[in-house]
Amino acid sequence: MGIKRGLKVLAVSALSLGLLAGCNSSGGSEGSNGGGGSGKVIKIATQTPLSGGSATLGESIKLGAQLALEENKKKFEDLGYKLQLQPYDDQADPKKGVANAQLIGSDKSILGVVGHLNSGVSIPSSEVYEKYKVPMVSPANTATEVTDRGLKTVNRIVARDDFQGPAGADFAINKLGAKKIFVIQDKTAYGTGLADAFKKAAEEAGAEILGYEGITVGEKDFNGVLTQVLSKKPDLVFFGGLYTEGGQLIRQARDKGIKIPFMGGDGMDSSTLVEIAGDSVKDVYYTSVAADASKSTEGKDFSSKYKEKFNKNVESYSAYGYDSMSVLLKGLETAIEGSDGDLPAREKVAEEIRKIQDFQGVVTKVGFDDIGDNKFAKVYIYKFSEAKYPGVQEGEISK
Repeated sequence: MGIKRGLKVLAVSALSLGLLAGCNSSGGSEGSNGGGGSGKVIKIATQTPLSGGSATLGESIKLGAQLALEENKKKFEDLGYKLQLQPYDDQADPKKGVANAQLIGSDKSILGVVGHLNSGVSIPSSEVYEKYKVPMVSPANTATEVTDRGLKTVNRIVARDDFQGPAGADFAINKLGAKKIFVIQDKTAYGTGLADAFKKAAEEAGAEILGYEGITVGEKDFNGVLTQVLSKKPDLVFFGGLYTEGGQLIRQARDKGIKIPFMGGDGMDSSTLVEIAGDSVKDVYYTSVAADASKSTEGKDFSSKYKEKFNKNVESYSAYGYDSMSVLLKGLETAIEGSDGDLPAREKVAEEIRKIQDFQGVVTKVGFDDIGDNKFAKVYIYKFSEAKYPGVQEGEISK
């Protein structure tokens, strides 16, 4: 019995060390309580894929959020608080996202979350945030279910799939002249939701859907579905999914002699799509809920700061990570001021974030409605005319 008790003590010690070490991989913090600044620590978490096939966009959100947090540190030091970033790697996996959300909820010093990239990860994870009353601001989630559940803590600054899908369908039919369309989706909450919204709008506009097929995330050989595309002879292929599978699908389609236009959603808005597809990316269109940062003075300034700090070019959601963090910190600042400088409860921070109606970010204006959607969100249409990211903006659509 004594040996067993000793083993238990060792196991607990090892687990404690493991959890501390694990913070550097799935939940590592930027800095520590002992370095720089003064006052009580307030942590803001990010939850995005920092490893795996979606890491390009996931990291870009985290870096954008990090830049905004660092720029606001002095302001919060003056209020008596030290801001600290707590990044988590959700690996684009719902189970990992929920596990991380439990850790976030249990850490009382975390007063908000910027995330997620993937709607399929965000939906179950946000149920945990709601339980712990942790406010979330998403820079990228488009699935309607994210906000339609009416959770008090959940907000997003980008457009929904029931806006993005129809916008893409309208462009495909009325600008590209597509009459016969083949739809492919990746069976995720995001990919299916976007494809369904596109399909419904296209059919209502008079287009014929020749096929509706699903592929699996991680799949690499798309010969089966592309053989169907070849036999059906559509005017356009629409893909609801992310850039990893999208890039391979496009490249394999071109190799198979399918030269018609492809269209996808914001999940294809990444430099990695171009890296994977190469020259095959020509004549590919994509809708995005992300504006081209280079189109405004504020966006250009942000891009320069981002490049200087991280030695990386901005991705589609870099500035949206920045704006999401900025919105969250604005709500936090208001909550602190409304608490006479005392540390506010998470519920108070969530309330103040939801009240935001006229916040001007570097790429989007933000004003939340009663379920946490941004009233000013837009959809943008881009085209790849060459193997160069980003594509050329072809249109901008407001609600």
